[in-house]
Amino acid sequence: MSMIDDPMDRIAAALERMAPAPLAAPDFDAASAFVWHTDPDRLEPVTKVSRVDLELLVGVDRSRDTLLQNTRQFAAGLPANNALLWGARGMGKSSLVKAIHADVHATHDALRIVELQREDLPSVGRLLNLLRGAPQRFIMFCDDLSFGHDDAHYKSLKAVLDGGIEGRPDNVVLYATSNRRHLMPRDMIENERGSAINPAEAVEEKVSLSDRFGLWLGFHACDQDQYLAMIRGYCDAHGVEIDDDTLRAEAIEWQATRGSRSGRVAWQYFVDLAGRKGVSLSST
Repeated sequence: MSMIDDPMDRIAAALERMAPAPLAAPDFDAASAFVWHTDPDRLEPVTKVSRVDLELLVGVDRSRDTLLQNTRQFAAGLPANNALLWGARGMGKSSLVKAIHADVHATHDALRIVELQREDLPSVGRLLNLLRGAPQRFIMFCDDLSFGHDDAHYKSLKAVLDGGIEGRPDNVVLYATSNRRHLMPRDMIENERGSAINPAEAVEEKVSLSDRFGLWLGFHACDQDQYLAMIRGYCDAHGVEIDDDTLRAEAIEWQATRGSRSGRVAWQYFVDLAGRKGVSLSST
């Protein structure tokens, strides 16, 4: 008997050594923001988040007010919705999420934000297990969310939106940004509808995913006055001096060379301007 048991014991011991060690409980007091990584699973604290002040985000008043109220409710332990911020590129979707977290965290110290990359969605169940039951409250943030043909990652997202048997933890809410309202390209929707035996069912599962977000917040391209107001706000906030006529002429020329006008383009012009003026932005 011992001759048989000894090899089995050795195999069992070897398998135990190969198995990953249980993930230690994160120190959620180490920071107010974390990034989720896999292979191995870990939550890395972010001591300095790249973001702008909430008052500097121009032209998104309705979305700002709606998401801010939702976040305050969530931070206070009240019912709150998952939110999908969709629309034009460079119009401050991800900036708004990070700015609102900072604003609400100032009065609700237990509020945390955890960034989850789209490619790590299959691991979301393991992440939820770490967050579930913690005394803090977590905004799970997924930036630039979209799904392509034969992309099954969207099924993992349902664990957050629908919760499965366990249900989504009460202390977790999902905020996602996307350039697409339905999280997949329009031409893909039309192609699948046109080639499927049952066109309605072919895309319903993916398209209906966006319906599971309680809040849809649309972001649209800014006009020229809003574009200039963004830049003036940055200048005033960082002490960059420039007269209105010069700012207008330079900013309009900058947008013309880029072929677009957005909050991102406004910030890029401002970074160039601050550099020429010798003003450091390292404190932002």
